[in-house]
Amino acid sequence: MLITVLTAGCSTSDGSQSGDGPSATSTSAASSSSAAPSTTPTPTTPPPAPGVPNFPITALAPGQAPPQFIIFSFDGAGSPDKWAEFRAIVDPKGARFTGFLSGTYLLPDSAKSAYAGPGHAPGKSSIGFGGSPQDVASLVATINDARAAGYEIGTHYNGHFCAGAAPSGKDWSTAQWSDELGQFFSFMSDFNAIGGVPGPPLSLTQADIKGGRTPCLEGGPDTLFPALTAAGMQYDTSMVSSGMTWPSLKNGIWEFAMPSVRIPALGSNAIAMDYNFWYKFNQATDEPARAPEFTQMVLDTYRSMYQAVLAGNHAPLVIGNHFNNWSGNAFNPAVATFMSEACDDPGTVCTTYENVLAWMAAQDPAVLNSWLTMPATLN
Repeated sequence: MLITVLTAGCSTSDGSQSGDGPSATSTSAASSSSAAPSTTPTPTTPPPAPGVPNFPITALAPGQAPPQFIIFSFDGAGSPDKWAEFRAIVDPKGARFTGFLSGTYLLPDSAKSAYAGPGHAPGKSSIGFGGSPQDVASLVATINDARAAGYEIGTHYNGHFCAGAAPSGKDWSTAQWSDELGQFFSFMSDFNAIGGVPGPPLSLTQADIKGGRTPCLEGGPDTLFPALTAAGMQYDTSMVSSGMTWPSLKNGIWEFAMPSVRIPALGSNAIAMDYNFWYKFNQATDEPARAPEFTQMVLDTYRSMYQAVLAGNHAPLVIGNHFNNWSGNAFNPAVATFMSEACDDPGTVCTTYENVLAWMAAQDPAVLNSWLTMPATLN
């Protein structure tokens, strides 16, 4: 199947840039299986400790179906209000999601020259910076609280340079990816001093960042993955698969591919991410009046994906999103509704990439491999 990659937050046809803003309104910044039913308990709220899985990890017996994992993630992850909005849905369910943080949101606008993206002048970013020092402090407090409650923080790198803002990730060498990652980690550890930001540091270290998603899904395993390995990271979720697949090990990095899925209302495919749906619907044109229509089409797609994978290979359902209120906030409500529906289902676990990796590590290799090698499921 031919997959057209219209990637999240990429330049639109007129060259304008869509990003992962630090606030919802800011401009600164196919196959089925016949395995036995899963007996995985319903997830429970974890103790307030970072990195503690929100579900009991047990080894599968041969022929036993795994939990149906759903991994919700948000690129940019820079809005305290949106963190609160989505946490209000999943906290009572004992569910968790992943926030991919853009490093430029840890720099106030006054310190933007501290960042120089590979091939770009200092102070340039396609998604802006963090606003005032107090804005950054507020975001840091939000992230610290989320991490303490068991949410995962990954990297969305920094300046979000995509096609149309060359050189972008598709052009970068391994050394340039390492430079981008190095700056991300530097901002994590030193943002207080760099930007004069008040308050506590981030309660995150480089070791806590297990993986990430590249801006616009750009970059390939040959150049990106060696940089991830050198930084001690374990996974990526930037490549695209036809249908829903189990993660695969590529060059020492686990790849949780973004699935290209069928939109039932259109009978055609898009990557399961809000921006890609939007581009498919109307070339990412702002049409707030169509928000209810877009919301329903995306929600129906999520439901179709879920039913297919439950009846198919039980692969972790990877769903990407942003905190942006694009086109009249057409896309966040679809995610919120699907979270509310699916995260309560027995045998379904809404969790993070790092927790799925921990579950995989606890499995008998032969039993796990029988699932990892299953063909993709199509919806």
